[in-house]
Amino acid sequence: MLFSDVVQASETVRATRSRKTKIATLAALLSAAALDELEPVVAWVSGELRQGRIGTGWRTLTALECEPSELATLSVSSVDNTLSELATTSGPGSTNRRRELLRGLWTAATADQQAFLMRLLGGELRQGALTAIVAEAVAVAAAVPVELVRRAYMLSGQLPVTAVAALTGGAEALSEFRLEVGRPIQPMLASPGATLDEAMAEFGDEVSVEHKLDGARIQVHRDGSRVWVFTRTLRDITAGVPELVDLVAQLDCTSVVLDGETLALTDSGRPRPFQETMSRFAEVSSTRELLLHPYFFDCLHLDGADLLDAPLHERRAALTKVAAAHSIPALIRPDAEAAAEYFDGALAAGHEGVMVKSLTAPYAAGRRGRSWQKIKPTHTLDLLVLGAEWGYGRRTGYLSNLHLGARDPETGDSVMVGKTFKGLTDALLQWQTAEFPRHERARDEYTVYLWPELVVEIALDGVQISPRYPGGVALRFARVVRYRPDKSAADADTIETVRALLP
Repeated sequence: MLFSDVVQASETVRATRSRKTKIATLAALLSAAALDELEPVVAWVSGELRQGRIGTGWRTLTALECEPSELATLSVSSVDNTLSELATTSGPGSTNRRRELLRGLWTAATADQQAFLMRLLGGELRQGALTAIVAEAVAVAAAVPVELVRRAYMLSGQLPVTAVAALTGGAEALSEFRLEVGRPIQPMLASPGATLDEAMAEFGDEVSVEHKLDGARIQVHRDGSRVWVFTRTLRDITAGVPELVDLVAQLDCTSVVLDGETLALTDSGRPRPFQETMSRFAEVSSTRELLLHPYFFDCLHLDGADLLDAPLHERRAALTKVAAAHSIPALIRPDAEAAAEYFDGALAAGHEGVMVKSLTAPYAAGRRGRSWQKIKPTHTLDLLVLGAEWGYGRRTGYLSNLHLGARDPETGDSVMVGKTFKGLTDALLQWQTAEFPRHERARDEYTVYLWPELVVEIALDGVQISPRYPGGVALRFARVVRYRPDKSAADADTIETVRALLP
């Protein structure tokens, strides 16, 4: 397959808001790919590299001043092979070799291929083809139920691997995926809830109410003496968190997979700011002075038994058995008064609020349904930064007023829902002004427009109907809480979630 076929499909997807057209375009592309081309093609249209990080920064890419080729001769295999060599080239002479590889690739690429590679290698390929859409395209191309693709993707953690199985072995191959200790799975996510009373009423008596911690999501695996620790995005951080590894290694079990959060605490035992916890995840060599404490809330496997399909009350029993001392505090089947007191206690302890969970629900990757709901004292949304306006007055010279968007799950695009400059500290203004140009897609005299990939947590008093923005709604008294480097664009809240806050 020619690389130009992938680029053309990408442009078709970028140019349409129709989810049906996106899926059909990608399904046709996958159907035409050879077996050894499937993994790179699926990774690329998902905006990722099969090789992961290849050590090529934006500055290196923008310095490649190569005239584009007039002819589209690059193949998928040749591009993938070059990326693989880039990922493995190191040691003496590697700088020159990497420069040669990039120049060779850029010289052979047409103008539109160079633009595609620039966005792909720079981590800024945003074409509305989120993994949910690509997963549906895989299901169409393989003529299998999309539910099988989603479950296999949850268990494999890798959509390219799932796609190969679907297109070579169909439903039978997808059904063979199992939870594998040591291989991270896609995490289950919570939906924003309106109020504690409404969430309690929705689940009836079969409910668990847990503290909502302001920490970083972790997934730990143990098989015998070996331990792995993964982030929300399935990145392996085992080498950088020895205190977590040591703790999990001492649990009374042979094998286990736990889902939870980790926090850095003050001397008084209160949670430190989220940014301080995340600083431990920045790089393996980061300081170890800030100790992390785990708080687990789910058990997905214990001593040979997979628990994904078991109801939460069974998974919590397994959690209590293996890690009671390190589990998130929870009330099981409380009445409304006890739940309200628990909510107030969580806030007093410095936490964000509570999680309300159905005790009868299985574990399912992503936000599928509302069996997990997060309840906070004020509404918060995780939104995409679509642009920023240059400030004035004391903010002159800084990128200030943010353009905010929500995800449209039907099209994969972003929908603008408001603006805000509130809550921005001097440090955040400086950071935005330095960081935003790295995500720039266009600009005019007043605004720098970004690829929709940075996620920011926004607090708001509510939502109102408004014709001002494409989503038909506007945020009321929106202010910045923090940026979420642990979340990708696919984790941002949807336009349906925003509209659900309408009175």
